Amino acid sequence: MPRSFRSIALAGAALAALASLALVDLPFETATAQTATTTLDKPAIEKIVRDYIVNNPEILIEAQKELTKRQEAAQAAAARQKLAEKPATLENSKLQAVLGNPNGDVTLVEFFDYNCGYCKRALGDVNELIEADPKLKVVLKEFPILGRGSAEAAQVSAAVNVIAPAKYRAFHDKLLAAQGQVDGAAAIQAAKDVGVDQAALKKAFSHPDVKATIEESYDLANQFGVESTPTFILADAILPGAVGVDALKKRIAAVRECGKATC
Repeated sequence: MPRSFRSIALAGAALAALASLALVDLPFETATAQTATTTLDKPAIEKIVRDYIVNNPEILIEAQKELTKRQEAAQAAAARQKLAEKPATLENSKLQAVLGNPNGDVTLVEFFDYNCGYCKRALGDVNELIEADPKLKVVLKEFPILGRGSAEAAQVSAAVNVIAPAKYRAFHDKLLAAQGQVDGAAAIQAAKDVGVDQAALKKAFSHPDVKATIEESYDLANQFGVESTPTFILADAILPGAVGVDALKKRIAAVRECGKATC
């Protein structure tokens, strides 16, 4: 919602809330006496509330903070409910790319796009986690949302995973660490650089698992409300953005301690 419309909405909510308080919070005797002498109609009450807000504009900031807090709590609750019923394809799809320990005791899922700057930043965090934690399983979900180049790169990436899964991580790291925008040509070159057979790769583009991989990721993203990259899913938490290696380590430790991302 644009900032101006958000402010209007918040002001309206504040008006309604304060109008209710204006009536409810009056002592009984005062309300009775006022009813006997003066009837305040809706416009009059709204004017009183409006004047109060104009004279105390900081209340809008307080209202916005409270609204954001409640929305985030509602979203977190909805995410926990969805994750309690998560499909097996989220963590154990035959189509997914797996890094780290495929039989790990904790699974970290990442939705990513090869042209996502924050995904590039998170690459080092994920690799650090893998190297430091031999019990961690990392599942990568191709989620190209940043244009045609991203879609082409995802297609090549899925094809690499189909024909050369042992070389996938080297390919993934090379392409995601590349400077600037990448596309199909850049992805093919990255695959060549890590030793993927080019003829087999081009043939794999038509393999049904390539298209299915990306379609499955889109479907999962839709189910869990994933709209940006990177987005991590860990146990009962959905974590949008490059949250940082320390935050991820803390949540992984919590999952091992209590089965939740926050104990």
